[in-house]
Amino acid sequence: MDSHTLGEITGFREELIKKTCSIAMEAHKSPEKPYLVEKSRTSSDVFFSFPGSWSVTHWFTRKPFGAIKIDQSELLSPKGNDKVATSIKSIGRDDLATVNEGFLRRLEMILSSSSLQSEVEKAITEKKQIVFTGHSSAGAIAILATVWFLEQYLKPEKSRLSPLCVTFGSPLVADFIFNHALRRENWSQYFLHFVMRYDIVPRILLAPLSSMEGELQQILYLLNQKEMFPIQGYIAEASKFYETVMRNASALASHAACQLMGNTNPILETVASFIELSPYRPSGTFVFCTGNGKLVVVRNADAILQLLFYSSQLCSENELETVAERSLNNHFDYQSALQESLNMQNVVNLDHLEGLQLSSNGAAAENIATNMALNDLGMSTRARLCLRAGGEHEKQKLINQKRMDMKKADIEAGLAMLEDYKIKSAVCQVGYYDAFKISKDEDDFKANVKRLELTGIWDEIIELLNRYELPEGFESRNDWVELATKYRRIVEPLDIANYYRHAKNEDTGPYMYKGRPRRYKYTQKWREHALRMPVGSSGESCFWAEVEELQLYRTTNPGTFEDIRERILNLERKLEEWIHGKQISNDVFLEGSTFTKWWRSLPLQHQSVSRIQGLMNS
Repeated sequence: MDSHTLGEITGFREELIKKTCSIAMEAHKSPEKPYLVEKSRTSSDVFFSFPGSWSVTHWFTRKPFGAIKIDQSELLSPKGNDKVATSIKSIGRDDLATVNEGFLRRLEMILSSSSLQSEVEKAITEKKQIVFTGHSSAGAIAILATVWFLEQYLKPEKSRLSPLCVTFGSPLVADFIFNHALRRENWSQYFLHFVMRYDIVPRILLAPLSSMEGELQQILYLLNQKEMFPIQGYIAEASKFYETVMRNASALASHAACQLMGNTNPILETVASFIELSPYRPSGTFVFCTGNGKLVVVRNADAILQLLFYSSQLCSENELETVAERSLNNHFDYQSALQESLNMQNVVNLDHLEGLQLSSNGAAAENIATNMALNDLGMSTRARLCLRAGGEHEKQKLINQKRMDMKKADIEAGLAMLEDYKIKSAVCQVGYYDAFKISKDEDDFKANVKRLELTGIWDEIIELLNRYELPEGFESRNDWVELATKYRRIVEPLDIANYYRHAKNEDTGPYMYKGRPRRYKYTQKWREHALRMPVGSSGESCFWAEVEELQLYRTTNPGTFEDIRERILNLERKLEEWIHGKQISNDVFLEGSTFTKWWRSLPLQHQSVSRIQGLMNS
């Protein structure tokens, strides 16, 4: 936990941070404008800022938390079979992120009714550094605008310069999957969020609308009219609102901490089913302003969630009115606090949380600055224990990854053995798919043993991913994507052969609908995501499953062809692509191959005009 300048720790220039804060506050003075754009005179920066919204309906479009899945908007999740899937999801599990609908719809409105997109594209053409910024709810718009840019321009490499996003007192905007995706794509580094210790706004969406419906509009109106109506006259309302938000924040933080600490008590989930827990979670880098000039930088999302609760918690009931008033006043203190902090440069980088000292006293010399900063944020022993749990969780992910990396050699050796088996089978003119399906020789038995060994390794990997117990970037690592693709292409045909050999389709149904294991579904999605391929377009390892189903259909429905003609044409088209792309080997055309025998049974008229006629004859 080292102490350096804010710029060194975050990677954001301090002049840029000051400028974004000034511009973010300025945008509030022009609520009639959908956005403001300002070019820097001394750098290539172009700043896009947005005005905040003080209407409840812009925060909560529905109960309980105003959240929707991103596939309900084409902005971040384009529709169509030929479209590349959104990055804002978990790849293997295919869990889509949840975002605040009100903020997302507002960004959609801005993009559709203003020149924002053309201004952004102009900045890209001029090779400018694009910076999105906002204060209060405008920060949420800035976050979503940055993700829109990343999906629209950076991911397809229409822009080589990554955008930046700096927010001040922004409410949380999305869920755990959103943060997971940003970290996996290595986009989390582009987001920097400043939070004053007591500012209530970043915590508002931790409470359901039903718990504060009566007070929220009044509080938002009060924040909007702060200069005209001093908050001192509304202490009772501020106190009630503060208590409501913090009570819900406490429930969420406690539930999250129990999960981090591995609490398996079923009572925990039973209680959670009766309490409406917010889906919103932090993402990006957070900078907590202690209020006395110190800054605490945190990247661990689990720790940030705990800090959002514990840093603004009351020490005693006597503090309620004072803290409640401060929770509203703090929302407008960012410029002055930031100026003071940047002059002091008393910055603590809160990393390696697993080694965090639990006591607030007697810290080792190298940890004194960290300990003092945590004291300034009101971190109790319990709070520090929760922060440490967040650090331990991240550490365990890295340990799990190292353990899986050590199994790569076993996977490579297993695949090499199966490659040899494949070559030997081709000599017999049947191909390894049919040889394995028949399984009459010792080599077939050995291949099955190796298949099962590899299954055990990959099922362990998939289970860790399914529980989010590997680092977010694991599914995007090129070495694992390539190894998984190799595994899938060699081993899945053997699984399909085994499935139809034992007639599992008769009890369970077709392999693709009922029998395909998660390990193949996950790893296919890895490749499609890495290469920006349309969903489902990398199904070469499932070739034999379609052959088996078409053959079964012809067997049970003799003389029929037109009913499955389109499926046959589609399979031939894909096979031609896969053969030319070396994704499927030529052993499918061997004389003893199930495919060759089935294709020769098709009507001669079809064979004569088939696009793969040349491949079959050669």
